[in-house]
Amino acid sequence: MRQPSVIARRVAAASVSLVVAAGAAACGPKDNDAKGSGGDSTPHKGGTLTVLNSQPQTDFDPARLYTSGGGNVPSLVFRTLTTRNRADGAAGAKVVPDLATDTGRPSKNATVWTYTLKKGLTYEDGTPITSADIKYGIERSFAPELSGGAPYLRDWLTGAADYQGPYKDKKGLSAIETPDDRTIVFHLNKPEGEFPFLATQTQFAPVPRSKDTGTKYEEHPVSSGPYEVVKNENDGEHVLLKRNPHWSEATDDQRKAYPDTIDVRSGLDSSVIDQRLSASQGADAAAVTTDTNLGPAELAKVTGDKDLAARVGTGHFGYTNYIAFNPTVKPFDNPKVREAIAYAVDRSSVVNAAGGSALAEPATTFLPNQKSFGYTPYDPFPAGPSGNPAKARELLAQAGYKNGLTVTLTHSNAKDFATSPEIATALQDALKKAGITVRLQGLEDNDYRDTVHSVKTEPGFFLAGWGADWPSGGPFLAPIFDGRQIVKDGANFNASRLDDKSVNNEIDAINKLTDLDAAAKRWGALDKKIGGRALVVPLFHPVYKRLVGKDVRNVVISDWTGVLDISQVAVK
Repeated sequence: MRQPSVIARRVAAASVSLVVAAGAAACGPKDNDAKGSGGDSTPHKGGTLTVLNSQPQTDFDPARLYTSGGGNVPSLVFRTLTTRNRADGAAGAKVVPDLATDTGRPSKNATVWTYTLKKGLTYEDGTPITSADIKYGIERSFAPELSGGAPYLRDWLTGAADYQGPYKDKKGLSAIETPDDRTIVFHLNKPEGEFPFLATQTQFAPVPRSKDTGTKYEEHPVSSGPYEVVKNENDGEHVLLKRNPHWSEATDDQRKAYPDTIDVRSGLDSSVIDQRLSASQGADAAAVTTDTNLGPAELAKVTGDKDLAARVGTGHFGYTNYIAFNPTVKPFDNPKVREAIAYAVDRSSVVNAAGGSALAEPATTFLPNQKSFGYTPYDPFPAGPSGNPAKARELLAQAGYKNGLTVTLTHSNAKDFATSPEIATALQDALKKAGITVRLQGLEDNDYRDTVHSVKTEPGFFLAGWGADWPSGGPFLAPIFDGRQIVKDGANFNASRLDDKSVNNEIDAINKLTDLDAAAKRWGALDKKIGGRALVVPLFHPVYKRLVGKDVRNVVISDWTGVLDISQVAVK
């Protein structure tokens, strides 16, 4: 997963709770039901759920969305072969069947995956969903005019690298077979044990060829889920969904679909969203947000109010904020310099700059601290929470800089957890104690992204962040450390230019495993192996806290997304 500011996507999380006050213990699913004004916490069908978001739900087309996008709203309309388990905590990090009867049946070497569709699946107009519709939905995601979705299919499917979609190539993808209306078979060019995770992407949503309107499909996509699109104004600024009468609970045990209507309002200022949810007046009493977090100031106000504190949902997103090095730039070609910086970092000050311990957790591992990722505790450069300037100076002397050195740290001027000026300033102050003078180079967000993700302009020392497309170590480690993913003429995320055969081979070996628990252990071991090379310095994992309206019930925040799951919410 690229940074959220680069491509919108939401995935992964850790322990979840509905907090009653700051520091409250995690609650079980029953305690996670926000109580309505009448005191009845039992979820009921009916009513209208309002969604107040800052980012518009753009590109409402399954081909163009990256994962579930927009805080789960698309998953109400688009069902896929598999989906995330809609549950709190670790159970929410599991992949489960959706349109398919199971999570897929692999061949012995995991290069062929076969799925069978459930019986009785229909679209919003009552026509049956077939395997050919899923194949077509995938094929249209290759069309250049519908780009934006996850890139894995082009890389994984046999013979798909140069495919340009069904509008230009009527033959379709031979790597996808549909021997009958309920069977679909995928042929991969390499073993991929995590294919069931990929099958949760919206590109696996069925699209009937006869209803495809190309780039206009987003205005009224044909629903396979519990809701259909009634209105889509200003490219997702206002999306209105109503219940799909042909959706059946008998074929969908994941989406509760309690509200009759879901009204998504976007383009709002974050402070306005928090204010409206706090006041909970009128329709806002049955409102949620899927993309706006409480900041330090708002959180302080909420924590002091018992009623408001009881309406805060907490999620740990599977994301790591870190320092990135480009070893082709001096002095970062010297491992001792990188190690010195790792020892000099004061994570306590960094966490404070990110909003405090309620909004950020210090990190010493690149993988998030969650079992599903294969988290293995380690600290290759143990310096305590406040850093070890003396050890840093010692390493600098060994590197030939006994009188210290001056470096430039590149960051974004945007108020983003991973790359903000506040984080950069905290690091500047910490490194100064170790004799390292840090000059800050703040860039406007678009310029920052273009600069740090280009091999030609990538600086030697910059702030970065990474999150996984699904809760596993694979999409976390491979894009950053697999040498074959170094991109010389596009967006490159392997800043360290690591191209180690043993690392590449281990990535391939883990990808062959269909036992996800066994794979997780090996991802954790690989993380530890790479961590000792000081190619990055993990800083912290973000924590998300979001308000819900006073009449919202059945709050579920999974270990997959880290945000409230709209498909579970009730308002009546």
